[in-house]
Amino acid sequence: MMEDKDIEEYHKMVEKLEKKETYKPLPDGLIIQKSSIEGQGIFTTKFIENNIKLGLSHIVVNGELIRTPLGGFVNHSDNPNCIKIRGVLGLKDVEQYNKYFLYTIRDIKAWEELTCKYTFYNIKNANI
Repeated sequence: MMEDKDIEEYHKMVEKLEKKETYKPLPDGLIIQKSSIEGQGIFTTKFIENNIKLGLSHIVVNGELIRTPLGGFVNHSDNPNCIKIRGVLGLKDVEQYNKYFLYTIRDIKAWEELTCKYTFYNIKNANI
């Protein structure tokens, strides 16, 4: 038999599902597909204007950089259409400025791949 607290948690979960408040690895309109740059990349299914916050791309936890799906699949470009901007978490007990968000830096057409200039990793040029 379920306890009252379990029933309450179940009802909260059902309510979230009905409101579609479940975890989404990518914002609406972004998908992962084969990239002509490298492996797989993030593409938009719709037009996105300049200076739009797309979401969380990286977070620093105990000095370690962790990529989200958005940060893990965005490919490098020397002529990017997005940029990572460091943000504030806002809690006193954690490191300030420990999150990075991906923003558009120009208008992006539907089905265009999202790219940014890598700053956390060294890029090896295959032509060298």
